[in-house]
Amino acid sequence: MKGDCTMNWLMLKSGSDVRGTAAGNDIVLNETVARNLGAAFALTLAEKTQKPVSQISVSLGRDSRVSGPSLLDAAAEGIRMSGARAVRFDLCTTPAMYMSTITEGFEMDGAIMITASHHPWNKNGLKFFTPRGGLEGKEVEELLIRAGGMNPMNTDSGNGSVTDRAFLPVYMDQLADRIKKGLDVQTARPLEGLHVVVDAGNGAGGFYADLLRKLGADTSGSQFLDPDGMFPNHIPNPENREAMASLSQAVLSSKADLGVIFDADCDRAAVVDSDGKEINRNRLIALISAILLEEKKGRTIVTDSVTSSGLKKFIEQRGGVHYRYKRGYRNVIDEAIRLNQEGIDCPLAIETSGHAALRENHFLDDGMYLVTVLIVKAMKMKEKGQNLGMLIASLEEPREALEIRLHITAPDFRKKGQEAIDRVSSCVSDSSDCFVAPDNREGIRVIFHQDGQAESGWFLLRLSVHDPVLPINLESDLEGGVRRMARFLYDAFANMDGIQTEALGQAAGIPVTQG
Repeated sequence: MKGDCTMNWLMLKSGSDVRGTAAGNDIVLNETVARNLGAAFALTLAEKTQKPVSQISVSLGRDSRVSGPSLLDAAAEGIRMSGARAVRFDLCTTPAMYMSTITEGFEMDGAIMITASHHPWNKNGLKFFTPRGGLEGKEVEELLIRAGGMNPMNTDSGNGSVTDRAFLPVYMDQLADRIKKGLDVQTARPLEGLHVVVDAGNGAGGFYADLLRKLGADTSGSQFLDPDGMFPNHIPNPENREAMASLSQAVLSSKADLGVIFDADCDRAAVVDSDGKEINRNRLIALISAILLEEKKGRTIVTDSVTSSGLKKFIEQRGGVHYRYKRGYRNVIDEAIRLNQEGIDCPLAIETSGHAALRENHFLDDGMYLVTVLIVKAMKMKEKGQNLGMLIASLEEPREALEIRLHITAPDFRKKGQEAIDRVSSCVSDSSDCFVAPDNREGIRVIFHQDGQAESGWFLLRLSVHDPVLPINLESDLEGGVRRMARFLYDAFANMDGIQTEALGQAAGIPVTQG
């Protein structure tokens, strides 16, 4: 089937992934698209590696969503048509797919994961990997352009193949080895005495409960382990309040030592301590940072730009360096790699969304590996009568926090967004109550002095990478601080057309006029 010439294939690009509606109404990510992308990826791999396409092997996996099986089979067929070898793993995780490119006995030239992460059941997508890591945004764009002009039926060499093979058991062994190494034991059941509740959100990660059981842990109270692509219980998203509240209740009800939760493809995660307290976002970053800085002080922790001032203080008090960078998990990972190449000791790149990449694990954003490291620490603390929450008890959290998204209606949204940032920058320069943060690396991060208290609030105004949106994050240590900062921004945008500021005005306490 030929690529649809009337379709804008680039609309399927989402950062460094391909993503779109794949079930229900208004489907744009269908079997034809997956088939063409499979063929295009195999041919691109042959060119990049300078190998005959007949020697190229590509592994394929999927999460639990309903459109996954058909899209996986279509992508495999496209790989076969190109003359390459497609190896289907079926249900798998995104990190495991990358590991198949570097694991002895597999060593795939490339890997494709069919997933849309935490998005609704009707969405799906494709993530692409080579042994050097995930494809970057520009490479995905080139792949889409190539796929859009292809007709795999006309290039079917007949020499390719599609085979089935299991990889999850190998990946599980890798995680089990990390637990044994971390605990410095070789016993069959090193987690004996630890009670962990696993919430897979009906995604691909239910097998993790089996892994922990085999290692001796009590996993009673675990929930939503069976794959169900309709996600009937809650959104598989470690940032989702309903999902975290459900896990907290399960931990408290079962009197567990720890709860863990994954998104649908397991590249993001969060945890709950034995007191039922949620550990995600800034708390999760603080927790893994504390563990890494216990091992060695002076290390640099790379995060995205929206992390809190309390987190920065927490890291610095433990002898670390907090390095804020741009949003986007590829951005923080690439920056951490660059810092290491410059000789800076940087063991971690992590987003507040839960994407965490450890240097010891190839800087792969792997939520399940992160949780495995945390379980090792939880086991050690349990033996001392402690829990993970104690590691972050001193983390200072804001009294108020708010995120606002202002929609840009101007035709050139990037130009208008930059104009808005420049306008705010000018207002900051004219004010004695605030200043631009010294570690500002995206948009404009402004620190406020409020009610005589220095650096008691901040906001970050930035332009979304892909959408005509200006996200604003605001945090304050004082009551009413978010409202005052919102008013500062609202006044800065006065008489500026092309930006919808109603949400900002509401946050600032400006009465809405009915027209």
